[in-house]
Amino acid sequence: SAGLTEEQKEFQKVALDFATKEMAPHMAEWDEKEIFPVETMRKAAQLGFGGIYVKPDVGGSGLSRLDTSIIFEALSTGCASTTAYMSIHNMCVWMIDTFGNEEQRRRFCPSLCSMEKFASYCLTEPGSGSDAASLLTSAQRKGDTYVLNGSKAFISGGGDTDVYVVMCRTAGPGPKGISCLVLEKGTPGLSFGKKEKKVGWNSQPTRAVIFEDCVVPVGNRLGAEGQGFSIAMKGLNGGRINIASCSLGAAHASVLLAQEHLTVRKQFGEPLANNQYLQFRLAEMATRLVAARLMVRNAARALQEGREDAAVLCSMAKLFATDECFAICNQALQMHGGYGYLKDYAVQQFVRDIRVHQILEGTNEVMRMIVARNLLQG
Repeated sequence: SAGLTEEQKEFQKVALDFATKEMAPHMAEWDEKEIFPVETMRKAAQLGFGGIYVKPDVGGSGLSRLDTSIIFEALSTGCASTTAYMSIHNMCVWMIDTFGNEEQRRRFCPSLCSMEKFASYCLTEPGSGSDAASLLTSAQRKGDTYVLNGSKAFISGGGDTDVYVVMCRTAGPGPKGISCLVLEKGTPGLSFGKKEKKVGWNSQPTRAVIFEDCVVPVGNRLGAEGQGFSIAMKGLNGGRINIASCSLGAAHASVLLAQEHLTVRKQFGEPLANNQYLQFRLAEMATRLVAARLMVRNAARALQEGREDAAVLCSMAKLFATDECFAICNQALQMHGGYGYLKDYAVQQFVRDIRVHQILEGTNEVMRMIVARNLLQG
C-alpha cells in the first residue's frame, strides 16, 4: 500500500477482506467443480465492484484506473480466475457507459453494475486472434436492424452471461469496417458452443458464441459505424491493466504461501527458510513483484490522465507483469516441492489460473510489437 492515499488503502482493505472471507475458502471448489460463483460476485457488486470505473449516474462507482487496479489485485489474492472474469465484465460496462448514448447507458449499465446481469466481450474469432482487425463476423444493415452472422471463440462467461458486446464487420476489410453491437441473451439465432475444458480459469465458463441471422436493432450499436475497432482497443487498454493487476494478486498470494512453507517445512534437520539459495529466490520474487506493481500502477495513472503514451505503457505493464508474476507463482510452486503439485495446495491453482494472462487481452508477443512499433516510429 506504499504511496496510496488513505481512501485507496480503504478500498484495498475492503477488497482484501472480501477476498479472504468470501473467495479464498471456495477457490479450490470453484475450480474443481467448475462453478461460476454468481452470488459471490453479486456480493462483490454490493461493495461497488460491478462497475468500478463506470460513472455513478448509472450505478457505477466512478473510481480511477489506479483504484481499479488496487481492487483487482486485492481480490485476486482470493481467486484470480473469478476476479479476471469480473475485470472483463467491468471493461464491458465501461464500454457501454463511455461509448453508448444516454438511452443505452440507462438501459444496460444499472443491471450490469449491480451484477444482476453479467457481460461478455466478443472480439476473438476462430480465425482471428492476434489479428483482430481481420474478423469476419458480419452485420448487414436492413432498415432499422442489423442481421448478424458469424462466431466468436474463447468468450469468457459465454452462455452464462446476459449481455454480449460484439465486434462485427459492417463495411469493407480492415479496422475501419468494424462496428460494435450490444446483443442480449435470448435473441433468436444466438447460440453457444460446448463449454471448453481449460487448464485454469475454471470458475468462469468459456464457450464459442454463434450468430445465425440474429436481428439486432440499430439502437444497440455503440458509437458510429466503423468505430468498433477503436472502441475495442480502448477497452483493451484498460483490460490489460486489469488482467496485469489480477496477476499481481496471484503473485502476492504465492509469495506469502512460499514464505509460510519455507518457515514450516524442514529438510536436512532445519527449516527450508535457513537455506540461503531459497532466501535469495524469495527476495528476487518479492523484488520482481514490487517492480511489476509499480509498472502497472504507473500505466493505470497514465490511462486515467489520458496521456499520449498510455497505450504503450499499458502494453509494457501487461507484458512485464504477466510474465514476471507467472514466473513468481511457478517459483513458489517449486519451493513447495512435491506438495506444490498437489491440488490440496493453492499455489498450483494460481500457476494454472494466471498462465493464460500471457495470452489474452493481446498476447505478450503482440505487446512486444506495440512497444517496438512505438519506439521505432519515434
